[in-house]
Amino acid sequence: MAMMMNAAASVIKTFASISPMTRALHASPGSKKIVGVFYKANEYASKNPNFVGSVERALGIRDWLESQGHQYIVTDDKEGPDCELEKHIPDLHVLISTPFHPAYVTAERIKKAKNLQLLLTAGVGSDHIDLQAAAAAGLTVAEVTGSNVVSVAEDELMRILILVRNFVAGHNQVVNGDWNVAGISYRSYELEGKTVGTVGAGRIGKLLLQRLKPFNCNLLYHDRLKMDSEMEAQTGAKFEEDLDAMLPKCDVVVINMPLTEKTKGMFNKEKIAKLKKGVLIVNNARGAIMDTEAVAEACSSGQIGGYSGDVWYPQPAPKDHIWRYMPNQAMTPHISGTTIDAQLRYAAGTKDMLDRYFKGEDFPAQNYIVKEGKIASQYQ
Repeated sequence: MAMMMNAAASVIKTFASISPMTRALHASPGSKKIVGVFYKANEYASKNPNFVGSVERALGIRDWLESQGHQYIVTDDKEGPDCELEKHIPDLHVLISTPFHPAYVTAERIKKAKNLQLLLTAGVGSDHIDLQAAAAAGLTVAEVTGSNVVSVAEDELMRILILVRNFVAGHNQVVNGDWNVAGISYRSYELEGKTVGTVGAGRIGKLLLQRLKPFNCNLLYHDRLKMDSEMEAQTGAKFEEDLDAMLPKCDVVVINMPLTEKTKGMFNKEKIAKLKKGVLIVNNARGAIMDTEAVAEACSSGQIGGYSGDVWYPQPAPKDHIWRYMPNQAMTPHISGTTIDAQLRYAAGTKDMLDRYFKGEDFPAQNYIVKEGKIASQYQ
């Protein structure tokens, strides 16, 4: 684990230039208006004092911010022209959001936000922000890199096992008062000996491969960068340069890539047709990487034998979202990266970056997604 953390810490992102109109990042003297957009905890807020990732506890930084004279507005109301967030767009200086209840920061909102300097993601994944528009406006975008990667990797492993063992069908029988062993076991398998491929082998992908090794699977990975030989030996994973060549080999495919213009809708009808019939797919990356209709059709036809994930587009998912009703799915709301452990890490990381912003100090290099008009390479 120490080796993995050291390797992750040593990875410094490279950037591609955009030629921006720069807005100074470092805070000028005086009170700043900071807006946080989080999900509501409601009756669950009082059940755990460390439940800091919600509106009610607001990352645990309200007292700290207000003691320094700053204004801190927190809401879950983020959609539409009359939402609470929209009221504060014209004069906010900092906007904090999370991937679990994302405030979609469009080019239109950026244009309206005349005082905006800093966009922070409390967590990992900043695709809810129009990064091109942010770069062109000279904004800084940063996230708490690594804060929830263990949580997500563990969740992916859980979902693989849920699909392989046909767990949901058995659970539903219990809830519905049924008992039909055959209705579960006819499509329940062991994970050992199966081929599992991860599309993307960054921090989360590597952690997943490490956790899968004891299950004696055949492990494959596709990524823009080949892992170092030490990590390959540790995980036993084989590099597949050609994604289309890897996919038909896999009994299980795990999506671990960021959402970009290149990856949006990547798993469309044609790509899904290249998969092994009955393949199991786990996607905790981003819902928009998948063609929504194509996934639902493939689950119905049996081309996809099971689909599980916690990411949707848009979020929150509407009640009529087709993935709620497709067969052989084990979907949940976006929960994998917002465990209590992860919340404490991304709350601390957000506070640290705000403190650096007030003091005029740089952030940890790996946290930058947009800096001085340059977008991190993984979002190219």
